Amino acid sequence: MTGALLQTDLSAVVESVNMVWVLTVTFLIFFMHAGFAMLEAGQVRAKNVANQLTKNLLTWSVGVITFFLVGAAVSAVVGGATGGGSYSVVGAFEGVYAPGSSVDWVYWLFGAVFAMTAATIVSGAVAGRAKLRAYVTYTVLLAAVIYPVVTGLTWDGGFLDGLGFHDFAGGMIVHGMGGIAGLTAAWMLGPRMDRFNADGTVNVIPGHSLTFAVLGTLVLAFGWYGFNVGTAAAPLTLEGGEAVLGDFSYVGRVALTTTLGMAAGAIGAAAVALYKTGKVDTLYVANGLLAGLVGITSNTDAIVWPGALVIGLLAGGQLPLVFEFVEKRLRIDDVCAVFPVHGSAGVLGAVLFPVFAVDGFTASQFVSQVVGVAVIALWTFAATAAVFGAIRALGEARVTPDHEREGLDSAEHGVDTYPEFGKPDAVADGAGAPIRPDGGVAGAGGGYDGISGAYDRVNGAHGGAGDPSNRVDGAYKSEGDGGANDE
Repeated sequence: MTGALLQTDLSAVVESVNMVWVLTVTFLIFFMHAGFAMLEAGQVRAKNVANQLTKNLLTWSVGVITFFLVGAAVSAVVGGATGGGSYSVVGAFEGVYAPGSSVDWVYWLFGAVFAMTAATIVSGAVAGRAKLRAYVTYTVLLAAVIYPVVTGLTWDGGFLDGLGFHDFAGGMIVHGMGGIAGLTAAWMLGPRMDRFNADGTVNVIPGHSLTFAVLGTLVLAFGWYGFNVGTAAAPLTLEGGEAVLGDFSYVGRVALTTTLGMAAGAIGAAAVALYKTGKVDTLYVANGLLAGLVGITSNTDAIVWPGALVIGLLAGGQLPLVFEFVEKRLRIDDVCAVFPVHGSAGVLGAVLFPVFAVDGFTASQFVSQVVGVAVIALWTFAATAAVFGAIRALGEARVTPDHEREGLDSAEHGVDTYPEFGKPDAVADGAGAPIRPDGGVAGAGGGYDGISGAYDRVNGAHGGAGDPSNRVDGAYKSEGDGGANDE
């Protein structure tokens, strides 16, 4: 009697510990949205910052409700339908709306933060010209169908799971899918105005704040420990009436390989940038760090630690090369380098898993990885192209040229993110010359004409691609254009 009681109590302890862990890392992953917001805001023009922040807020708000109402059940249905098991459409929705235990909602929320990460990646690729309603419409469909189909095929026991496709924390399922979706959306929308010239040359449109971009990078890296280490979601388990380590039996490997891959990614991007341009570009280093994290995310639980260094170096090193290819060969305006950071790095990490697997290389695992990557990529491309193609056909994909020139903050939101750098403040007593934000009086020869020439030279609001002042923020430099390539 006493033994049974102790075993029951121990079960409750194990479940409680696991729930606390899952909720903690879930909140950590949610905090990554702050990182995405800062990273993307830093890489867009000052006139588009509020628009980018609004998209990040609405990605979560609209997307998480959609994932609860539709997406989670769709994932379960796709998993059952393609995995050869039994499934019930009604049962899938009941399992979300009225589960047998409220504990099930903890795991729903854990899945939801992954889904919203995939969704928010797309916003960086289409910055500066997508209508807010177009982006929100796509977010709804991504959360309801596009992403759930991918998770249904994989994590929910579908066809690719049966094939043996391995993706521990979403290097391909979340990030690779998001990067491919972003590239497709950017292609369907077309580039920002004046981004490319008729002769094939590229104009540089730098971002407005390197500080924000690097801050966002570090916030994302912090949250990524929740993403990877947190996917070891059951620290304890019961065996023979005793509590023993569950997923935490390998959590040290996850923590180590995540850290090594992250660091190696930054080094790889810095090295390639130095080789190509003779300079270490700060944004390449920042996004190389993220690319290293993406590359390691699918395989972090089951590779040898030297493999983390190699994958991280390759994921970071490919960043400048893929970015230049997308920009100069494909002529796609991927504003925040979404595809080289998330797309190609996610593909690379998933495909290289068998090469560095703890259990050794097998041809069958390599084939499973290649097939899985191909299926996810093709589905994501086709679905995204169909959605944006339909929105474009309705004339709702892009803002008008006038709104694009004016900036989306004003055109779509009626706000000015940096009002002190806009029109001079009117004098309250109407005594003549307007007052500058620093308290000085604006005069004809004072260099302050209402559009702050000094500020515009810093943030790139005026001046062509050849103006050296457009590059003070250290944004991306592509070989031959001598400048930065961020929004």
